[in-house]
Amino acid sequence: MNSNLNSIRKKRSIGYHIQTVVAILITLIMIFPLYWMIATSFKSAEEVQRVIPTLFPHSFHPENYLSVLTKANFLHYYWNTIVMTLGIMVLQIGTGTLAAYGFACGSFKGKNVLFYLVLGALMIPLQVTFIPIYIMCANWGLNDTFLGLILPESVSAYYIFMIRNTFLSVDQSYIDAGKMDGLGHFGIIRHVLMPMSKATIFTVTLVTFTNGWNAYFWPKIIAKNEVRRVLTVGLAQLKNTFAGQAVSNYHEIMAGAVLAVLPLVILFIIFQKYMMTGYSKAAMK
Repeated sequence: MNSNLNSIRKKRSIGYHIQTVVAILITLIMIFPLYWMIATSFKSAEEVQRVIPTLFPHSFHPENYLSVLTKANFLHYYWNTIVMTLGIMVLQIGTGTLAAYGFACGSFKGKNVLFYLVLGALMIPLQVTFIPIYIMCANWGLNDTFLGLILPESVSAYYIFMIRNTFLSVDQSYIDAGKMDGLGHFGIIRHVLMPMSKATIFTVTLVTFTNGWNAYFWPKIIAKNEVRRVLTVGLAQLKNTFAGQAVSNYHEIMAGAVLAVLPLVILFIIFQKYMMTGYSKAAMK
């Protein structure tokens, strides 16, 4: 009996150590590109071009960041990205919350069919629909405008799906109590459903912010002028910005990438607990 218990414990111990090693390897694989980006951003141009790459900068060059900010107009790209991202986020919260309420608590013909169509939109990439969207925006004079950057992303099927699932998990008695207190549809959303779905709303809002901040394809199509260029497109233009130099400017490109990704890393570090809670609650229904 004792030998069997020892054998089981040994197998569990081996399995535990294997899981730990695998988890560490996966973490290193995912973290290493971020480390490489940060390390390269502090290297000199000569060190970046070495045949044998260095894992750690021999000498730090923080002036790479100043060079990007001054030469590539990065502060202007930051402003454009902030305006675009906040605009997308506000519109997706508004449209997503109202649509989710309709699909979760509404009673009308074709509700399920319409919701399946919304789910179907999740499987259609922007690259398939961007031509008619671009033609409409061009006809409306929205090229190189903030409205052109924001309007096509004003509705998110993912946001609707997540919030609807969370609204469905709210007990019907709370909604009935709100109706008895004289609350209308907007009152129920504001005073009943949203307070009880804060974690999920917070989570999908952060995801919406991240998607807007990382958007590249549509901003590159609709905003060809530098006046409305965003960070992701600006990063792609860094190579052209410094064209003609004697050496490649990978160190400055990496510095620009660090500046672009820094707000997202900070947000994740601060709010990761709420994101995990929101995802778990959304998946309960």
